[in-house]
Amino acid sequence: MAVGVGIILVTFYMSLTNGAFDMAVKDVFTTLLGINPQQDFVFVIFELRLPRIVIAILVGMGLAIAGAVLQGVTRNGLADPGILGINAGAGAAIVIFLYFYQGQIKGTGLAAIMAMPLFGLAGGLAAALLIYAISWKDGRLEPQRLLLTGIAAAAGLGAVSLYLTLKMNAKDFEMVAVWTSGSIYNANWKYIGAVVPWLVLLIPVIIRKSYILDLLQLDENSVRSVGVASEKEKALLLLCSIGLVSACVSVSGGIGFIGLMAPHIARRLVGGAHRRILPVCGLVGALLVLASDFIGRMVFAPAELPVGIVIAIIGVPFFIFLLYRNKKRA
Repeated sequence: MAVGVGIILVTFYMSLTNGAFDMAVKDVFTTLLGINPQQDFVFVIFELRLPRIVIAILVGMGLAIAGAVLQGVTRNGLADPGILGINAGAGAAIVIFLYFYQGQIKGTGLAAIMAMPLFGLAGGLAAALLIYAISWKDGRLEPQRLLLTGIAAAAGLGAVSLYLTLKMNAKDFEMVAVWTSGSIYNANWKYIGAVVPWLVLLIPVIIRKSYILDLLQLDENSVRSVGVASEKEKALLLLCSIGLVSACVSVSGGIGFIGLMAPHIARRLVGGAHRRILPVCGLVGALLVLASDFIGRMVFAPAELPVGIVIAIIGVPFFIFLLYRNKKRA
């Protein structure tokens, strides 16, 4: 934990001081402390870089912990929050919003800024709850059915999004393309305020139920024999995971692979107990998104690569490695 926090702080510092507008350490500290602040520094730090850094940390933490929950409930190490169809549901909602309301919502007020994220949140929750309902059979949740239903729903919603996207004008098409690839370039303090309550409410519940995730790794009869209402607990944990992913995706777009990679890295570091996995997993996820955003800004400057694409470049080989390892074990 200490090493993880230290690395995040170093990455935080690098992201805050480096970019198209470089700043010295003294300038950063005097601006943060409000000592003779210069207007340029105030704008760059508080309006551009700091919100982006904070949203990267929050989104990475939320997606990583949600991924650990999903892998624990389904007992499938290849499960990822995107498989639940939440990313596709949020993406479809955003595309529908832009298709029908393009150019109609203007201004810089709270309603104008939060309109698109709220549509994304509603779409992600609706898609996930529908998939959850379909996966419920004979009074119990079937994990494999959940994953297969999520994959099918994601494909269908993706087709709807593509169809509507092709009918958009160039400006809105570009916005949708950036958003669906996963980007936090438009992060602001209102987005942070929209995400924080979900994390504050749901992450403590998940951590408190960490022992349930350990028990769910046993077979169903063993879980019931120790007095655990497995279906009720699975439902609660999955709903918490759905809430986290929906909130994160609504402000960051379709960032994938965080929920897949972070739990595996955490297990390698601290073992299989979820009370240790979950906090470390949150740190790993935060670091992955923060570092990927920094790489996307700096490596291709003055152009900028969306954070989701940078993570995918890392995540695809990692996913192939996991498939290969599982095949060898089988």
